[in-house]
Amino acid sequence: MFTCDICGQSGLSEPDMRTHILIVHEENERSCPICNLSGISYDELMFHIETAHSETKPVDDRRTVCSIDKEKDSNSSLQTSRLTQLKHKAPEHTEFEMDRMKEPKPEELQLSCSASPSNCVRPFRQNLNRNRESKRLIQSNTFNGHFSGTVWRLPEQKLSDKNDKGSKSNGLCVSSEESVKFYAPECPFCGLIGGSGEDLNEHVKTKHAEVLETPQKGFRKQRLYSCPMCKLVFANCQILQEHVELHLAESRAEECALADRRFAQRLQEDEEKQRRLLETKREQEEFQKLQRQHGLDNRGGYKQQTTHNMERAVARGQMNPAEYHRKRAELMETLAVGEDDGRTRTSGLMKALNEYYQRNGTEIRHVYLCAETDHYHASVGDKGWGCGYRNFQMLFSSLVKMEQYKRDLHDIVIPCIPKVQSMMEEAWKDGFDPQGAAHFKNTLRGTRAWIGATEIYSLLTFLRIKCQIVDFHHPTGPSDTHPRLFEWLRQYYSSGRDAGLHLQPRVVWTNKSPIYLQHQGHSRTIVGLEERNNGTLCLLIFDPGNQEMQKLLRRDVTGVNLRMIRRFIGSMKHKQYQIVAVNGLLSVEEKNARKHASAVLTAEKVP
Repeated sequence: MFTCDICGQSGLSEPDMRTHILIVHEENERSCPICNLSGISYDELMFHIETAHSETKPVDDRRTVCSIDKEKDSNSSLQTSRLTQLKHKAPEHTEFEMDRMKEPKPEELQLSCSASPSNCVRPFRQNLNRNRESKRLIQSNTFNGHFSGTVWRLPEQKLSDKNDKGSKSNGLCVSSEESVKFYAPECPFCGLIGGSGEDLNEHVKTKHAEVLETPQKGFRKQRLYSCPMCKLVFANCQILQEHVELHLAESRAEECALADRRFAQRLQEDEEKQRRLLETKREQEEFQKLQRQHGLDNRGGYKQQTTHNMERAVARGQMNPAEYHRKRAELMETLAVGEDDGRTRTSGLMKALNEYYQRNGTEIRHVYLCAETDHYHASVGDKGWGCGYRNFQMLFSSLVKMEQYKRDLHDIVIPCIPKVQSMMEEAWKDGFDPQGAAHFKNTLRGTRAWIGATEIYSLLTFLRIKCQIVDFHHPTGPSDTHPRLFEWLRQYYSSGRDAGLHLQPRVVWTNKSPIYLQHQGHSRTIVGLEERNNGTLCLLIFDPGNQEMQKLLRRDVTGVNLRMIRRFIGSMKHKQYQIVAVNGLLSVEEKNARKHASAVLTAEKVP
């Protein structure tokens, strides 16, 4: 359906559109022959000439008026004949009547007085106003992508009376013998106004061939634009540009987010790397500190430390060079023999304690003392790491004095610290405690390595001494105390055939050996236990770090002097305690059995 671009009437078919333009906008309109006024009726034209051009006379006023009168008289008959002609056209005809008209020859046309310049130009102006409608008609005349050759032309324009002689106006001629139908061909795409319809058809086919390529009949092929990023198709280039800009903005946002994530990840990795470096450094420092603490830092053993301390004493003026060389010679002799020189030993302490409790201690119900035991304190050669070796010397000093152990120990004298280290290495070589041997790399001599309850147990078992490890692995009383430890020690000293005789109702000097006591960072030796009248228990302990044990040998010893060896429950608050208690001798078979069992050492846990 078509819409009139002049008056706006819509819903017109192709024949009705031609009839509408012919009747409404062509035959009832007049143009002024003097000025450019057009589109008015006959009465309005006459009024316009009389008022606006009263002073101007046409060349032949009579001919002009006669031509206008004749044109007016023939309006009704001409309109009827053209309507009849249009109605009898075949509906399937694809070409308009105006296209079949032959162009009049210029020499046969004459311009009449009624064919004013404005009338001649007007069809071109009207054609420009209907450019959109012309494009629709071109589309309707396109079949399977080929142009049919028909171009939309405006309805004919009657230019002159048949009796007028020809004249020229704007290069167009009208015959004086008859009225002709004139059409103004125009390109529907670029607005070019041409001469004949064949020239215009050729122009459209050559210049606008791509527009005529349609995917199906009656439709114009529209150029599509594909997005280079997502392949989405758009018909509008501007919309495509906005779409691509959204892609770019999203891409920039993703790049920024990715850059932020990479930066955050890099910061996290750097922080984690720095944390690992600090943790590794801290672990190395702690390990080195632990190595120094346990004497595994390759700084030398007992001999090196003793020599170094004597050299420092000489440098400070505390020892003269002669005394230095004398002591150094004695040290070398002692190490060669393997026997302790006795410089750090204090003997007779158990006898002194027995005498004291017989005279004093009315507040004590019972006192349990172990067999005769010597005290060994640390020297300049083992200060800071030799407590385990000194406690072994205390325990061994008690065993070599007892008849049941002395015979099987083959009269072994109290070994010095380097000798104890050699004995421990022999036990490892024999197969005892392989895990401990691996920990110390099978070497103790020449080091300041600490030893604990497992090493004491392995060495005593190697010497065929029956012993056990009891582990008090967590506190059993209020305020992190260990009452179960005290109770176990009371049972140990008060039971068995080695409990001894009651010399007095409250003093019991037993034949039991002392007990090795180990806790975090230090070890000591338990030599007895007090059971007071109020039920509390107190341990009697020899500490290798105490160098004032000579005070207990005086006859005027008091309870104040005993404070250095007394330990009540409230003062024993370490998280874990281990003890090594001796219970007799082992046969060869029992020794071998315990050697195989020492591959995984286990302790009796209390509770």
